Amino acid sequence: MKYVLVTGGVVSGLGKGVTASSIGVLLKACGLRVTCIKIDPYLNTDAGTMSPFEHGEVFVLDDGGEVDLDLGNYERFVDIKLTRDNNITTGKIYQSVIDKERKGDYLGKTVQVVPHITDEIQDWIERVAMIPVDGKEGPADVCVIELGGTIGDIESMPFIEALGQFSYRVGPGNFCLIHVSLVPVLNVVGEQKTKPTQHSVRGLRGQGLTPNILACRSTVALDDNVKGKLSQFCHVPEQNIITLYDVPNIWHIPLLLRDQKAHEAIFKVLNLQGTTKEPLLKEWTSRAEICDGLHEPVRIAMVGKYTGLSDAYLSILKALLHASVDLRKKLVIDWIPACDLEDATEKENPDAYKAAWKLLKGADGILVPGGFGNRGVQGKILAAKYAREHRIPYLGICLGMQVAVIEFARSVLNLRDANSTEFDPNTKNPCVIFMPEGSKTHMGGTMRLGSRRTYFQVKDCKSAKLYGNRTFIDERHRHRYEVNPDMIARLENAGLSFTGKDETSQRMEIVELPNHPYFIGVQFHPEYKSRPGKPSPLFLGLIAAACGQLDTLIQGSGSQGNLSAKLGNGIAMEKVYQKGTTKPAKVLSDGLYSYCSGVQV
Repeated sequence: MKYVLVTGGVVSGLGKGVTASSIGVLLKACGLRVTCIKIDPYLNTDAGTMSPFEHGEVFVLDDGGEVDLDLGNYERFVDIKLTRDNNITTGKIYQSVIDKERKGDYLGKTVQVVPHITDEIQDWIERVAMIPVDGKEGPADVCVIELGGTIGDIESMPFIEALGQFSYRVGPGNFCLIHVSLVPVLNVVGEQKTKPTQHSVRGLRGQGLTPNILACRSTVALDDNVKGKLSQFCHVPEQNIITLYDVPNIWHIPLLLRDQKAHEAIFKVLNLQGTTKEPLLKEWTSRAEICDGLHEPVRIAMVGKYTGLSDAYLSILKALLHASVDLRKKLVIDWIPACDLEDATEKENPDAYKAAWKLLKGADGILVPGGFGNRGVQGKILAAKYAREHRIPYLGICLGMQVAVIEFARSVLNLRDANSTEFDPNTKNPCVIFMPEGSKTHMGGTMRLGSRRTYFQVKDCKSAKLYGNRTFIDERHRHRYEVNPDMIARLENAGLSFTGKDETSQRMEIVELPNHPYFIGVQFHPEYKSRPGKPSPLFLGLIAAACGQLDTLIQGSGSQGNLSAKLGNGIAMEKVYQKGTTKPAKVLSDGLYSYCSGVQV
């Protein structure tokens, strides 16, 4: 097994995750099998209880693992299926060591950070690296490890010590360290400054790790004299200094690495020269060029609770982009804070209220994502109502499905107090209820998580056609509440169709309005399995319906193979932050557009 470690220096948010993912793409294109591990030094056992504002979205794996969003990048880029153990946290490591101490596994030894914590980290990496993640038998050839945080962080020191020991454990020729650092350009003098990277590498070397390759983030390509200076002070050959400069979209990153011969530098360190082929990245090149050339817009209103940080909805954005690029449309995201649609905002902040409704009414399609808590729920219900009454394409995910059911019960069944017991425990008409197997005392890992099977109940429905007329599908879940099975008959008699259910037929998975151009709610999260070249069918349906192309898309898709032939390509999105003032359209760094009542790019 060969190991490639990716670390970061100077500042956080440089793109270590995209760099690690792109390295995986490059190595896979050279004919190697790749697996990935993400190390997060925080004390949480997993990402499941963390606020999206703190750490971005929680990505869910097939096995129910709630993990860091970078594992989503790995899965999408390298097209693999990871496990919960591919995300290492300080909490998991300490919990494992303490459990062993309680069982007496250390035979009376004083349990210390070195060697017990560091040995546990190394053993964990070796064990998980051997798990196949690409659907083939046997372990991968290369394991790409990303160390979260920045060199110098106190919480990451045990991991750095462990990885220093690990490089000696696996031996020379089996360990390659790539350090991602920042080379800023000062506007005053226009000069690329190397001192931050010098200090970062010095700190890394002081903790026992020496970089083999430098990946330097900058606005433009590094000058030759700058590379020479970095080489001299950081003890890295010039040919091993890679520039990751700003590009129109991140599909260009694997191409940047290839063009600068990063694979050759890695293979030289890992003694893989002559055993691999030249990287074949024809599809990636095509996608990057297609993304750069899109012009015809499609506007999707994202009505959510965490619209101030786009990373909170990262997988949804990726899935929308995969679908829009496949249909050759320029995706325009209209970020709408759900609470801005509510009547209370009309009184408190009329400008925000008007701006939010203007964006909603101007959208080609509406998406209501998942979320927890009652803030903004009424706004999401109003968005679902507007989509239903004005026949605007609508996709509701998790809570987005539940609010669609609540809205239907209120408006069509005339149950004015219809609600979820999450928001009103005493409602007389509970449309959404707490699941019996859930826990009300422990938050972490107690939801219905991971891949679950959904069986289609109606063959001639849009969702079944989009999935290629399969009898069942497997999608990933993350929820505590479900549609009340006691109300299904009344809802269906009034025109709502529950087209997908679980194996017991008691748990509702997909809901549709048959007489609507596109109104679908799903309890699962289809965004987690969307891939470049294989967009999620439901997102593809939303974009197609928003463009007036849905009938063309599903026409003749009698088999999954026929439909899959139409699915392809995708791009990813940079961070978008809400600042509280209305801004005109901005072109994001990947060539996409974002509009919002109060969004600054």
